[in-house]
Amino acid sequence: MALPNCSPALTCIVIFGFYPSFCTKGGFWHSTVLDDQGKYHMKWKHNESRITFEIEVETRGYIGFGLSPNGAMALSDIVIGGVELGKPYIQDYFVSTSRQLRKDDQQNYHLEYAMENNTHTVLAFSRDLHTCDRNDKPITESTVRVIWAYHTEDCGAAGPQYHGVNRGRKSLRLLNPGGHTAAPSETASFDLRNLNVPVPFKDTTYWCQLFKFPELDRKHHVIRIEPLIQTGHSNLVHHILLYQCDSNLNESQLDIGHECYHPNMPDSFLTCESVVFAWAIGGGGFTYPPHVGLSIGTSIDPVYVLLEIHYDNPTRQRGLTDSSGLRFFYTPMLREYDAGVIETGVWVSLYHMLPPGLPEYISEGHCTMECLQEALDHEMPAGIRVFAVLLHSHLAGRALRARHFRKDNELRPLAYDNEFDFNFQEFQYLKEERLILPGDNLITECKYNTRNRKNMTWGGLSTRDEMCLSYLLYYPRINLSRCESLPEITGQLKFIGVKEIYTPVTTWPFIIKSPMKYNNLSFMEAMDKFRWSKKKGKAFNDVVHRLPINVRCAKHDQDEWSVQGMIVSPPEIKRPTSISPVPCSRASEQHCSPALLIFTYFVYLISTWPRLCLNPGVI
Repeated sequence: MALPNCSPALTCIVIFGFYPSFCTKGGFWHSTVLDDQGKYHMKWKHNESRITFEIEVETRGYIGFGLSPNGAMALSDIVIGGVELGKPYIQDYFVSTSRQLRKDDQQNYHLEYAMENNTHTVLAFSRDLHTCDRNDKPITESTVRVIWAYHTEDCGAAGPQYHGVNRGRKSLRLLNPGGHTAAPSETASFDLRNLNVPVPFKDTTYWCQLFKFPELDRKHHVIRIEPLIQTGHSNLVHHILLYQCDSNLNESQLDIGHECYHPNMPDSFLTCESVVFAWAIGGGGFTYPPHVGLSIGTSIDPVYVLLEIHYDNPTRQRGLTDSSGLRFFYTPMLREYDAGVIETGVWVSLYHMLPPGLPEYISEGHCTMECLQEALDHEMPAGIRVFAVLLHSHLAGRALRARHFRKDNELRPLAYDNEFDFNFQEFQYLKEERLILPGDNLITECKYNTRNRKNMTWGGLSTRDEMCLSYLLYYPRINLSRCESLPEITGQLKFIGVKEIYTPVTTWPFIIKSPMKYNNLSFMEAMDKFRWSKKKGKAFNDVVHRLPINVRCAKHDQDEWSVQGMIVSPPEIKRPTSISPVPCSRASEQHCSPALLIFTYFVYLISTWPRLCLNPGVI
């Protein structure tokens, strides 16, 4: 793209408007490519109240950009702009429930600059994060479904023509993007990668393989981890977990893969309990903060690890082979602290159950004060500091939150996502590291929608099952791998009228004895037989929130803290649990008249004319 001469620190752009041209500083912090062909590039930056985008597209026609509630056009917030006959244009639109594109009476997108050459168009614009316009989508730290489109022709008087196939969607966190900072080019690396795994033709497969970390003569720190997803398998590989195993394993079992959680899998897999790292679908690489690293090479560090890959194959394709894995960048230049991972939330179990037909059901997984008190008092009385969180759920998940309590006070959430996208899960960096002290308690809260399901949804491994987990990255590392809970089962069965089960329990799932209508049914069959309604589902949810919970408090090896298995009452917390929206004053919702806008802009130009003439690098 031919541009005027400028200093390297400046980006030269042609401004169409009052000033013919000048150079402006870029200053964009984040960037991504929205399409597979590399034709639609987006950069953005933001402060506490406003966000600015710069979009470059391989077209001389219009550029469309939007924020959607679900990735579809309906109810989307759209901006369309470009350059026509040397003049820029931009228009704020919204899409009705009937998918009709309409101009917004309140134009909240502001044109920053625009330009085009023989092949590309650049459009930069800004808006407030919260415009208080009912047709604009608020921008928060939650996942945002960005939709995009472009055309070879400009809009013209009749408005934009249909874009055809030049469209798409992508989920992003605009205010809290993942760690995409690459490791320095000279950084050493190693890969843990499956080779030609035959993916079974069933909807869910967990594949496990043992690996050995490189033998090092001294301690090193891993500073970045990247997913290695085989080309074309971005939807097949749902998540990757890396577990630390017993350091005394027989090396003859290395590089032998087998289906996880299978009766015939090697016994050595059972020694791999502690999560070292977690990656989920849609996520990128993870870069540790400058003062933290994953320790390798010492006697307490991982030697043998288990790579677990969840393959999601709902169409049951045959003949698939996969060679995905992880890449680790490591250095002998040590950081100040060793990183650790704690898995918190609902213990994955059939006892975690969601009734069908509900627009909203909320599960709560507790990292209890009893567990944190014992582990932290013994390991780190001064507390640990959380610096990143991965929230994890499956297809029914709609909103997730990691809540933090200290005594009777609830602090700000560690992390939240009110617009959870199953196909986009990555670590959220905390803007400020959070101190977790002995006696604190954490709750992983998951809001689900089972409206279109006819049977119970069970906690489990399949994508069609559910999970409610949050993985906390923290420092300094302590001997705590899992801090979870599970609602007591007896109270759940009592809700549907179960009176007695067969004892001793010799089968799984266990069998119900009475009443007669459930006789000889498993508890799963009984739950499915119960006639659920929205009212009964809500009542069941209320009951589950009050039930005693079973504490899971596990160490990195196969040992447990003494509170493991303890039955405790859940803490009393405030509900409803939604994040409070940004308040909008009535004045902010008022529309300004065109005459007032023109007058205001004229005053602005007069006030900034000397500044622009003296310092053309400032907008």
